[in-house]
Amino acid sequence: MSQNAQNPDVVIVGGGMAGLAGALALTGNGAKVTLVEQAPEFGEVGAGLQLAPNATGILKRWGLLDQVINIGVTPKHLVFRDAITGEELTRQDVGGDFVEHYGAPYVVVHRSDLHRILLEACRRAGVVLVNDVHVERVETVDNRARVFATGGAVYEADAVIGADGLKSALRRQVAQDEPVSSAYVAYRGAVPVAEIEDVQDLEDVVVYLGPNCHLVQYPLRKGELLNTVAVFESPSFEQGVEQYGDVDELEEAYKDCVPEVRKALTNLGRSIRWPMYDREPIPNWVSGRMVLMGDAAHPVLQYLAQGACQALEDAATLQDLSRGTVFTGHGIDPAAWDGVMKSFNDVRAPRTARVQRTARVWGESWHVDGIGRTLRNMLFRKRGDDFEYTDWLYGENAAR
Repeated sequence: MSQNAQNPDVVIVGGGMAGLAGALALTGNGAKVTLVEQAPEFGEVGAGLQLAPNATGILKRWGLLDQVINIGVTPKHLVFRDAITGEELTRQDVGGDFVEHYGAPYVVVHRSDLHRILLEACRRAGVVLVNDVHVERVETVDNRARVFATGGAVYEADAVIGADGLKSALRRQVAQDEPVSSAYVAYRGAVPVAEIEDVQDLEDVVVYLGPNCHLVQYPLRKGELLNTVAVFESPSFEQGVEQYGDVDELEEAYKDCVPEVRKALTNLGRSIRWPMYDREPIPNWVSGRMVLMGDAAHPVLQYLAQGACQALEDAATLQDLSRGTVFTGHGIDPAAWDGVMKSFNDVRAPRTARVQRTARVWGESWHVDGIGRTLRNMLFRKRGDDFEYTDWLYGENAAR
């Protein structure tokens, strides 16, 4: 190991969006950070990612927003349509006034591109990145945290950040819970626009809402790719089957939808589906000198497009709280971590719990039928082009 890997100020467990963002934020305060990841190499699977102003404002502050915009797309509108009739229900402009109001744009980007940008920024900042490390537990002894890994490796630091995702092993040190199945699964695909006939809506994020299903489409990589995500209630997943060997459920879920939706299903990769989980919010993320962040602390269903956004909020909050306390102009005060972790927990747990619960309710409203669908469509049509419903989520002080 390098000297920094042997004597870090902070060890971060997990090399996804949350872990990389946390590492970048803390090195920005002058911390020596070692990040350990169990995979043999860094990378991110999936397709598109929506970044609202509460996230892009943080990327702007870190000097990364231009890179993200240059490889992504800034859509003009968020559009919701009824998947059975094709009727447009509401349209939100995310251009001029929206950007001015929130101080940052709405951007859609390929998940792997954002991950790469964060990874490269961490390398430039001097984060020590170590692969093939499977962490078993963290212990706190004499105000020092020790990370124990399979094979006998031990990492010691003043603080440990547990960012090991939805199925976090470190979460077991603060809660004996399990991921909660939503009964919904997703198929995803990102295909070249040049290969699609009669392609439309290449400047917008479009969501089709159907009974027990929805479909999302938006452009990626400067409009060269079209990202499609189909989400539906799966009878086999309700019975505990994560991967299902046929696509008959997919076809059945969308059989009554408009031709535009059914045609979009041909853009999906069908070799793998993504079962959708979250967890119940928990009030405490701290165990000794370890604190959770990202999906390890607050996995959220995708309906508000806030998974990565909340991870970035976590990192920025941790950066703010540790600057001037742990990391001061006069050196480092390791003892301050106890107060920082408590403050971080106190600030972030209520915020992310609201996001988690709202995402569940929002998803339920997308998938209703009968009178529920009629009422939902009426409410969507009455929505004005204002910020009444998004200030709590995207606003400047929403995260604190």
